[in-house]
Amino acid sequence: VQLQASGGGLVQAGGSLRLSCHASGSIFSVNVMGWYRQAPGKQRELVATISRTSSANYADSVKGRFTISRVGTNRTVYLQMNSMRSDDTAVYYCHTDRVVLTGGRLVYDSWGQGTQVTVSS
Repeated sequence: VQLQASGGGLVQAGGSLRLSCHASGSIFSVNVMGWYRQAPGKQRELVATISRTSSANYADSVKGRFTISRVGTNRTVYLQMNSMRSDDTAVYYCHTDRVVLTGGRLVYDSWGQGTQVTVSS
């Protein structure tokens, strides 16, 4: 299972970015997908998650500003980030808690490579 994230970059405060992440491999289904972030000197934290039925969960710090969505047989997840602030600066990681492979094997806790998001004030 590979999670390929893209869309990071530099944005001014108040601006927007959209991150995307696609799960590839011999996949039958992907369970919950989500985004986490890690700022310098801080622990990795949850940003948002979305279930296979598109039930979303957000960290309080991003509610009302970020939107998570899934498309493409639920293997692609997006994070639309609006009204961005300097404290959104971090490396953002895509994650899935469980993947069912076509042969029936389960793969737990997969992470993407991370994409840098920098918000300038």
